[in-house]
Amino acid sequence: MAGVLKKSTNLKGLAVCKNPHMELIPLYTRILRVLEKFPKNYTYRKETEKMTKNRLQVVKKNENVQAIEDKIGCGQVEELIIQAKNEISLAEKMLIWKPWEKLIQEAPSNQWTWPPHK
Repeated sequence: MAGVLKKSTNLKGLAVCKNPHMELIPLYTRILRVLEKFPKNYTYRKETEKMTKNRLQVVKKNENVQAIEDKIGCGQVEELIIQAKNEISLAEKMLIWKPWEKLIQEAPSNQWTWPPHK
């Protein structure tokens, strides 16, 4: 793995990750494992799997941290680590919430009307 070239992320409170490959690969793998528990045709699963597999492939193929950041295009690797942790948290909560299931009762007919007084 390529050594760390940067001394700072220039983001307050966000330290430089010394070995981002060792952080990102397990996080992306965990996201994919959690997503396997979702229904196969659920849009969140399909889109998140596509994004995560792409990012995992980029991380595995590139030793250079700068190349990873450039190819993914969503911030520094330290920010990617935070994003991955947040995605795991969201996916685990969604497994509990089960948003793909039908509503317990019908939604009000004017639910999406704005302004609400109409």
